[in-house]
Amino acid sequence: MKTRTIGALEVSAVGLGAMGFSHGYGPGPGEPEAIDLMRQAFDLGCTFFDTAEVYGAGANEELVGRALAPIRDQVVLATKFHPSTIDHEAGLGKQIRARLDASLSRLGTDHVELYYQHRVPDWLPVEDVAAVMGELIDEGKILGWGQSQATAAQIRRAHAVTPLTAIQNEYSIMERTFESDVIPACEALGIGFVPFSPLASGFLSGTVSADDRFTGDDVRRVITRFEPDNMRANQPLLDVLTAFAQEKGATPAQISLAWMLHKKDFIVPIPGSRRLERITENLGAADVELSGEEFDRIEAELAQIDLHGNRTDEDIAKLRNLD
Repeated sequence: MKTRTIGALEVSAVGLGAMGFSHGYGPGPGEPEAIDLMRQAFDLGCTFFDTAEVYGAGANEELVGRALAPIRDQVVLATKFHPSTIDHEAGLGKQIRARLDASLSRLGTDHVELYYQHRVPDWLPVEDVAAVMGELIDEGKILGWGQSQATAAQIRRAHAVTPLTAIQNEYSIMERTFESDVIPACEALGIGFVPFSPLASGFLSGTVSADDRFTGDDVRRVITRFEPDNMRANQPLLDVLTAFAQEKGATPAQISLAWMLHKKDFIVPIPGSRRLERITENLGAADVELSGEEFDRIEAELAQIDLHGNRTDEDIAKLRNLD
């Protein structure tokens, strides 16, 4: 597995997002299978694993901790605190420290390599969070910190207080909003960029059809790009990816990941999957190299395609009110 550097951390060029093992995409595998899959991902070269306190209300951190315990000193572990229940007037440092300690307990470790603020609301000053993160770094509880879904302005303000290691924003062929400002800011400041949903919640794998129906806590119930009419309208994108995949002896998912790996050497996607063949496929994208000419052809084809639907936190929040 090829490696990349984000901040001062060396990680596999493709990581693994663990959220789906606990929630977000319908019933997941049982605990023994999930643990086995994460360890097999490591055997395939993955050294970068991502979780968060809100995934399964802490259960995902516990699962990841058990899975990685035998190889803890060989992996880079990232988790996140969500600011939604933070009371800025009640001692920010005390609260973030308590949240980190709870995460560390669930993970069964005394530190994490990367600790994210899991969304960056305007009401919580980024400078104040950055100052707390600097204290946690000095204490060795975290080795670096990051923000999720941050703007370029928020990144620059936070980085001026305590240098950021990574930004985890949504990014894929179907969601390119951050190309204009956030990714250039990361490049200028030496910050890693870690795309979540790099396969657009599985759409770019080409394995989901307009006839599929999603149930339970599957976020695709409320992500508008998975509405049947939008899926049919987005078929030209899959046709382009499939054609390039056939040309390269790869898969549409691998072309999608190779596309972003080609863009910048500080981009490290963290696709999630719960099947060994998909994990193997995604990690294998690190070996699919696009030439400059091939990349330019893909970009030219993409420029001709109108995309339909998107993924927003507001839409995902609607899932709570569905049966």
